[in-house]
Amino acid sequence: MAVDIQTLEDRYIDSCRRHGVLPNSSITSSLFKAEVKKSYHELCSMEILIDDLKDIDIAPLVDLCTDLDTSEIEAVDVRNESSCVLNGEYALSLMRAINQKLRVVDLQDLSFGKDFLRDISKRGLACQVLTLRCSRFRKLNLTGEFMHLHTLNLDFSSSLTSFLEDCFSCMPSLMRLSMCETRITNLWTTVAALSKLPSLIELRFQYWQYCNDAGTSFISSGGKSDGTADFGLLDRIPFIGESCIDTTELTDPIFNAEDPLRNFYSFDEVINHDVQSIVEDSSDDSEVDSTSHNHRYWLADVFPGWSSQNEEREESLHGAFTGNIADVSMKYMSRHASPICSEKHYREFMIASLPNLKILDNLPIRKIDRERATGIFSQYFEYLPYRWKHKESVLSILQKREIKSGHIKVQSSKCRPPYPSGKSQYFYTRSLSAAKLGSSTWPLLHPLSLLGCDLDNGFRPRQFEYHPTDSSLMVFGTLDGEVGVINHENEHIVSYIPSLGAMNSVLGLCWLKKYPSKLIAGSDNGSLKLYDIHHIPKKVTGIYGNSGCVTFDEFDQLTSVHVNSTDELFLASGYSRNVALYDINNGKRLQVFTDMHRGHINVVKFANHSPSIFATSSFDQDVKMWDLRQKPVHPCFTASSSKGNVMVCFSPDDQYILASAVDNEVRQFLAVDGRLHLVFDIAPTESSQNYTRSYYMNGRDYIISGSCDEHVVRICCAQTGRRLRDISLEGRSLGSSMFVQSLRGDPFRDFNLSVLAAYMRPGSKSEIVKINLLASSGHAKDDADVVRPCVSHSMGA
Repeated sequence: MAVDIQTLEDRYIDSCRRHGVLPNSSITSSLFKAEVKKSYHELCSMEILIDDLKDIDIAPLVDLCTDLDTSEIEAVDVRNESSCVLNGEYALSLMRAINQKLRVVDLQDLSFGKDFLRDISKRGLACQVLTLRCSRFRKLNLTGEFMHLHTLNLDFSSSLTSFLEDCFSCMPSLMRLSMCETRITNLWTTVAALSKLPSLIELRFQYWQYCNDAGTSFISSGGKSDGTADFGLLDRIPFIGESCIDTTELTDPIFNAEDPLRNFYSFDEVINHDVQSIVEDSSDDSEVDSTSHNHRYWLADVFPGWSSQNEEREESLHGAFTGNIADVSMKYMSRHASPICSEKHYREFMIASLPNLKILDNLPIRKIDRERATGIFSQYFEYLPYRWKHKESVLSILQKREIKSGHIKVQSSKCRPPYPSGKSQYFYTRSLSAAKLGSSTWPLLHPLSLLGCDLDNGFRPRQFEYHPTDSSLMVFGTLDGEVGVINHENEHIVSYIPSLGAMNSVLGLCWLKKYPSKLIAGSDNGSLKLYDIHHIPKKVTGIYGNSGCVTFDEFDQLTSVHVNSTDELFLASGYSRNVALYDINNGKRLQVFTDMHRGHINVVKFANHSPSIFATSSFDQDVKMWDLRQKPVHPCFTASSSKGNVMVCFSPDDQYILASAVDNEVRQFLAVDGRLHLVFDIAPTESSQNYTRSYYMNGRDYIISGSCDEHVVRICCAQTGRRLRDISLEGRSLGSSMFVQSLRGDPFRDFNLSVLAAYMRPGSKSEIVKINLLASSGHAKDDADVVRPCVSHSMGA
């Protein structure tokens, strides 16, 4: 027979007497309220507010909790609403003692330390609803047992940026997850983590708020309307799926509050019946701006086919709506959105990737929404590399290769089709890439250790280049004018060239191809030198001699150097409108081509196979192709961007030119005549200082792109422009954001690249980070050293 509440209270008072403490009034009050609920035939639950507890209260309270399993108490809620004096270990012991009757845990971690959170993460909790408003979570890793958890609220966890691979693997019953106003940004890792929640039906990274025509919000009588972060605010916006499950009574009464957003799910009450069919064929945009400036763009997303250029259509629709469209944009606003919500096609990506999801950001997912999301996803994203539609095991692919290996028709290395083909020599390597990449959404990131050479503080890299023929070597230049050659596989310095006052920041590096022990290095003070690494010691040995060095005439304010395909000539450009041509054999400057652009020339690049063809990119918004055989007075062609060009390079087979302009404007042109081939759909940040650089990877199959104001590397198909992955860069310590200063694709390993990442924190050093997309960060880098044969078109990528 169950222990009645009065007996439970008597036992609690006796326990307090034994431990020599007074009964806590909040506990006796909670027991009284539970008895009142029982008398009204309501759920007999009690609430423990740990703000009212002290360490001395815990021992008798734990004794009380051990009796709960055989008592009339059906559920216990534990809350923490403000800073408290209770020790974190005591709070944990209390929740463990409650055991299976623990229903809601609502905590702010401001009062508890890292050990408290670590214990919850690793051991789990028996509760059904868990709210953690946490300022210490950075990478979510809830690996403990949360077998009964159906609702998880992580709103306002301001440090939360990402998920570890298995962070949701022990939550089989989780149905609702909220992460509003976190710092989550990466669509791919987010979806991969959420895909491990088999019961997830409701998700939100933002919520829709109902406003009146003046823009004033009203969520509830106690809700804030000034846009400030109220920790209780989202609790008053219920998960709208609550009413469809049997555990409705097991949630806090605030979840059952009237939801002002319910009328928004169907536009019936705000949109004229005459255009209802238009609405039913559309999906709701993830953000609505109530200002007139963005009004048309919102219309374009909600109503496919809308064109802000078509004034007649605008007038006719405006008349049909009789002003109601403005009401929609004014009455419903996105609030407390996480950065992931601003990613282009965020809503469609989530809907297409999570087929069991029914509600996203408080908006139900209709059949028409899912159909449109599938179309948007196939148009802008690649599910797997090389347009593979389904994941396949590596073992299966290897078996097929063994069976069909004698029937593969080998094609020229310069004719790589843009899609999988059983007749292509690349079919199985691409298949293996698709299989491995599909199973490693969290790629292996490994910062190179640039130590040695008797330097206490290591190097400060500013530029780097892979070696064209030796897969293990990489050269880097530093902000202090040093040049180092490193074996990036074992992280041993092979050669070291000190600056000795001769150079400032090394901005230009280029290996020779026919003489692979030699390289050109140029610094921003104009110094230009050729080095032979076979004649350079590994360590500093006094004054550096001239046995392995050739000095060229200086080029003021240098930013770029590049050697032609025959190792006879190299070009230098910088903060001027001129380009200088040098003869490598005799060490002379042959000519200076003046006024090649209207602005300074950021980068100059020779073609990979033609020794006389080169391209220049400038902040005057133009990219130009030149031919030394025709004396570069007039360009072969001029291709333009809408912003200043930061970077230009040829595809490894010289069929295309890739131009990167300020703020994520990346375009691919045909090298034969400069016609625009492809514009990559990368959202701008609206920053004029967001300098973007892009290079090819896997030959010319993919491009990698990064910008100096962002901590993400984007990977896109070079033939379709579809986005394959985003790689988020994070520093080793909390708050140390990394930004892309430069990047290169590995010419020997498919889906491998390196990034020169800089920190915004003062005093932090930049570092070179190797990225292997075919290996998971949670496993040993088994595939890191699998080298594919080096073909000629891969050189100089």
